[in-house]
Amino acid sequence: MAPPTLHVLFCFCCCLALVHPFDWQDLNPVAHLKSTAWFCKIQVLMSAASFGHTTIPKGSGSHSVGCTDLMFDYANKSTFFRLYYPSQDHDHFDTLWIPNEEYFFGLSKFLGTPRFVAKILNFFYGSSTVPANWNSPLRTGEKYPLIVFSHGLGAFRTIYSAIGIDLASHGFIVAAVEHRDGSASATYYFEDQPAAEMRNRSWHYLVIPTQQEAKGVRKEQVQKRAKECSQALSLILDIDQGAPVKNVLGLDFDLEQFKGSIDRSRIAIIGHSFGGATVIHTLSEDRRFRCGIALDAWMLPVGEEMHSKVPQPLFFINSASFQSLSDTMKMKKFYLPDKERKMITIKGSVHQNFADFTFSTGKIIGQKLTLKGDIDSNVAIALSDKASLAFLQKYLGLHKNFDRWDSLMEGNDENLKPGSPFDTTTQPPTLQNSTGIQKQNLD
Repeated sequence: MAPPTLHVLFCFCCCLALVHPFDWQDLNPVAHLKSTAWFCKIQVLMSAASFGHTTIPKGSGSHSVGCTDLMFDYANKSTFFRLYYPSQDHDHFDTLWIPNEEYFFGLSKFLGTPRFVAKILNFFYGSSTVPANWNSPLRTGEKYPLIVFSHGLGAFRTIYSAIGIDLASHGFIVAAVEHRDGSASATYYFEDQPAAEMRNRSWHYLVIPTQQEAKGVRKEQVQKRAKECSQALSLILDIDQGAPVKNVLGLDFDLEQFKGSIDRSRIAIIGHSFGGATVIHTLSEDRRFRCGIALDAWMLPVGEEMHSKVPQPLFFINSASFQSLSDTMKMKKFYLPDKERKMITIKGSVHQNFADFTFSTGKIIGQKLTLKGDIDSNVAIALSDKASLAFLQKYLGLHKNFDRWDSLMEGNDENLKPGSPFDTTTQPPTLQNSTGIQKQNLD
């Protein structure tokens, strides 16, 4: 375990880049601080004790979980994702959490902090692992439902491992996409086959538009993100059919074992924040996805025309403090006649309760840095995962026992409420059923 002072430094650097997307889109939140002021803030945080350090939880299901990285094609046309899946055994090494120093550099560069901060973080956390067996063989003999996962702004493919691992432990294959639209804090590709053979990576970092450009840029990005999710799905289905697809990462991992492993009639998409907006756009364009779950969706990039273009079931799971009233009203516009919609709010939660960083610090520092809410991080992620599993069973037609959590999907728990953070009744009229809503509830 790293010294407490560096643990706090890690949380400080990471949380500023990931907690407030409305700030990220327009400016660098640290660039306007003088260096002396920045170091003063670091000094104050480093003087605080960080107790109760927690780790990313193991999956709560019965399956062992394997993990690998897959990249297909070259240059910016390539598709890159981390794959979580039910595995055969437990005797492989755990998976690196943040596998390259450049990801730390991407966060540090965006924050405007000195480059040495990234080197320090990489030194202490570059070897941190998550509880998934790296390159473990797939547990064969059955077909698995598939989930494509879309990360938030300033994030990347590896930092939602708690969600990916838990879903895989319950019998799902999960592909966590790393987006190439400029919204990841860092990402890389290989320009061509010789570059891949020489491991010559081309790195690209977060694009920060001006305030005037932001809304247009985000709407362009969400469209590209949706296409990347569909492209990832197509590649996985090609692998499922036995197509000769080459992983340009050159890992010693047999893709042929995934032939015939996907239940092609049971495919869903899940995303957090900007990824939640990506869920909505992907559903509107790709009917292969039978349903979607938007985790604390960032609604700014979602066009007003979208509410009539999503026929599939859609589940909004919100934190208690991220959404604005106008955002939740935008969500409720998706409640149209004959459309299946659900919405719940996790009481006492914050935006980062859905990402791995919520497990990176103790309660006091975590709350100060908005990585944790009043609710325990393990409780929050378990509620979200179980409600998601109940939703997936219902709308993918799974023959599992996830229906024992149906009450969570309806917001029936002391730590949940049905509807948005702004709904005051125990069962808002807009959420009682999926047959439609009264217009006055939106005005």
